[in-house]
Amino acid sequence: MNPMTTLSLSLDQVLEQKIRERTARITVIGIGYVGLPLVVAFAEAGFGAIGMDLDARKVEAIQRGESYIPDVETALVTQLVQNKTLSATTNEQVLKDADVIFICVPTPFDRMKAPDLGMIQSASESIARNLRAGQLVILQSTTYPGTTEEFVLPILEKSGLKAGQDFYLAFSPERIDPGNKDWSAHNMPKVLGGLTPRSTELAHKLLVALTPQVHLVSSPRAAEMTKLLENIVRSVKIALVNELALLCERMDINIWEVIDAARTKPFGFMPFYPGAGVGGHCIPVDPYYLSWKAREFDFYTKFIELAAEVNQSMPFHVVDLITEAANRDGRALDGANVLVLGVAFKRDIDDARNSPAERIIELLIAHHANVSFHDPYVTRFQIGDNVFHRKPHVLQGVPLTAETLRGADVVVIVTGHKIVDYGMVLANARRVVDTTSVTAHLQGSASVLRLGAPMPAHAPMPGANGSA
Repeated sequence: MNPMTTLSLSLDQVLEQKIRERTARITVIGIGYVGLPLVVAFAEAGFGAIGMDLDARKVEAIQRGESYIPDVETALVTQLVQNKTLSATTNEQVLKDADVIFICVPTPFDRMKAPDLGMIQSASESIARNLRAGQLVILQSTTYPGTTEEFVLPILEKSGLKAGQDFYLAFSPERIDPGNKDWSAHNMPKVLGGLTPRSTELAHKLLVALTPQVHLVSSPRAAEMTKLLENIVRSVKIALVNELALLCERMDINIWEVIDAARTKPFGFMPFYPGAGVGGHCIPVDPYYLSWKAREFDFYTKFIELAAEVNQSMPFHVVDLITEAANRDGRALDGANVLVLGVAFKRDIDDARNSPAERIIELLIAHHANVSFHDPYVTRFQIGDNVFHRKPHVLQGVPLTAETLRGADVVVIVTGHKIVDYGMVLANARRVVDTTSVTAHLQGSASVLRLGAPMPAHAPMPGANGSA
């Protein structure tokens, strides 16, 4: 940018010109599953991009040119770091030099299922300490409607600067789908709502540098509600099919067969599948963010909370299936060896946040079972620090071998990773509980206890442990 040309430009015009020329400096606070793909995408697009995080290990990895997220290739990070378009730091002083600041920190709930905005607060306070006129701040963390205006805005204005006049503020929800190779920061449509029309306009000009589809809404609240709607719809539909799966078990109907049949309809039906529960950072959390906020308006989201209740009940049902599987060999769950296959919250990723495997393992331990796990993407898995298992406990994964399988009284498939050899599992396991239907078409699957399907006959299961 020519310094002479900026003398007659207002602050917002200077920022707009920097965005257009891709000289705007981007800082992303929080470089986890959402923030790292975002900061890398901006660096790819030609902007100078810095990731800021309190976790020194993440920062050091980026500075070495390494990625710690499967969706971001290490080779790309290495190239961008070498080109000096990408860097990372723990020092909040970088916020002073940023033109655009994204907040991409986690938003969990507390023990009472109330929103925990502690990390948004910390990020906002860091920005406020370093805020200068002419900056654009975009919140991406999933949260309840009103967070941008009622929570973030007052913190930022403690700097003495006024939003819409001295700096610009907007909300644009993240839409990261871990493991999805088809959709990335470069083609994922974005939703955007600014505090003021000029905030929206500036944020829009920035986001179209990544993806051509940016849908504008009237306010940050509308954008915040959009994100919740997207995930609550999924929560409700998953709950519906989970409930139908339990009914189908009683009616001796295979829900997986029914879903496959229904999906042949060319309109009006979208397949959702049952499972051991819901996991990740969105679906188990987002409904509670909205239900908490709704109470402020004397409104009770009964339908949404019922769906969450159904989904949270599924690990208990899975433990019932494991108990039934053990009983078929005359074993009690007390003292039984249970091998859990898959603890990531969805297949083919390494993200185990809020995985239903956590509750299943805690319940099994409460029943005095001996529990181990194998996951090709997760080597360590923490449970506990809750009412189901008071003390936090870290389990180390075990190798998936014929010997390991033969030593288990029950093998339960919680996450159906594609790279696991389920034929080998069925050939060596004594009893199998499949919550994913990943074994449905394999030899020996007729004796598997499958979630949402008729119970197999009580005949002994063939296997390596001496069954007939």
